[in-house]
Amino acid sequence: MSEEDPYSNALVQLASVTDLLPIEPEYYETLKSPRREVIVSLPVKLENGNSTTFVGYRIQHNNARGPYKGGLRYHQGVGLSEVKALSMWMTWKTAIIDIPFGGSKGGITVDPSKLTRDDLEVLTRKYVDSLSRDLGPDIDITAPDMNTNAQTMAWIMNEYSKLKGHNEPAVVTGKPLELGGSEGRNAATGRGVSICVREAVQKFLKKKLKDVTVAVQGFGNVGSNTVDNLMRMGAKVVAVSDIAGGARSTGPAFDSFDELMTAETKLGSVGKVAGAEEISNEELLESEVDVLVPAALENQITETNAKKVRAQLVVEAANGPTTPQADHLLVKSGTRVVPDILANSGGVLVSYFEWVQNLNRDHWSEEEVNDKLEFKMKKAFNEVLDYSVKENIDLRRAALALAVDRVVTAMRLSGWH
Repeated sequence: MSEEDPYSNALVQLASVTDLLPIEPEYYETLKSPRREVIVSLPVKLENGNSTTFVGYRIQHNNARGPYKGGLRYHQGVGLSEVKALSMWMTWKTAIIDIPFGGSKGGITVDPSKLTRDDLEVLTRKYVDSLSRDLGPDIDITAPDMNTNAQTMAWIMNEYSKLKGHNEPAVVTGKPLELGGSEGRNAATGRGVSICVREAVQKFLKKKLKDVTVAVQGFGNVGSNTVDNLMRMGAKVVAVSDIAGGARSTGPAFDSFDELMTAETKLGSVGKVAGAEEISNEELLESEVDVLVPAALENQITETNAKKVRAQLVVEAANGPTTPQADHLLVKSGTRVVPDILANSGGVLVSYFEWVQNLNRDHWSEEEVNDKLEFKMKKAFNEVLDYSVKENIDLRRAALALAVDRVVTAMRLSGWH
């Protein structure tokens, strides 16, 4: 398989910690493959009168520590390898942040920009109808991901509730507040990434955030909230990008998050922000900054461009943005990498908070949610750091080893064979 194959990369990562842990062969073999792979055909009659069949996936990797948990993405590039890899990474993510969930992932191969809102609602409800026996608050809880949002989750909740005959808010997280969503959920992943940046800057660069420069690739939900939080914390954000291109500040740093959002929403790209130098996504990755935050798609840092990365610290906001070959080169060059399963776990953490609130028919304040997020993220970061120091290994292997050990321990105690 190629360097860009996500599932192949996930397997390489799993294999990288087998020498650190006493994993029996049967557990290792079990972890290499998802427990269930569900692929469904979704025929939809579109508003324009055409009929099209879309392919939907729900991959359930492991539930030894609790119900499956994972987002749902809509993208024309969604495929089996990608969704399998994402489900495995979610297993490690929920374990490293230490919440009682397993890992899963869903996706539909579709370009949502080519469908109307009504088309997307029909497609979403078809997906739920096809997978109703595989979803549930005690089975598999989904959440927003690429090109899905709170509205998508509201449709899923409503369709699932209709099938079950009663209102069931805990079947999804990332819902609108009016339907049982959690305060702080929308910004949670970006907030968690920002906390990891702050902790890593203090521990590895021995600096405060106000003294470091940052480049962020990607300006979707995760990237934009990461930029917003880092700027609020005082960091000097000097380069940003989205799918259409990027911008580099011509001054010490961008002055205002609002001007970046205005360029994104009004001009079509953050790269068009006034007074900045336009750059490509490739140039952004090679920016001369203290901290690089890849917050876009998988496989952005590869063997081809890893040697051109000049940041001292890479904090992975996206899932799988660094290939194993590139990771090896970064570590060899002395670049510290805070891995995705740690850095972007704030989203699933607050999803867990939302699930707990739904089960208890409770609602917490944003301050309470953010305080709990801060505590858990710092705790997880320090556990990974301590393990890496103890074993003299990089942060990715440390995070993976801790996560895999927690999953295998649960499997042993449960009597999995």
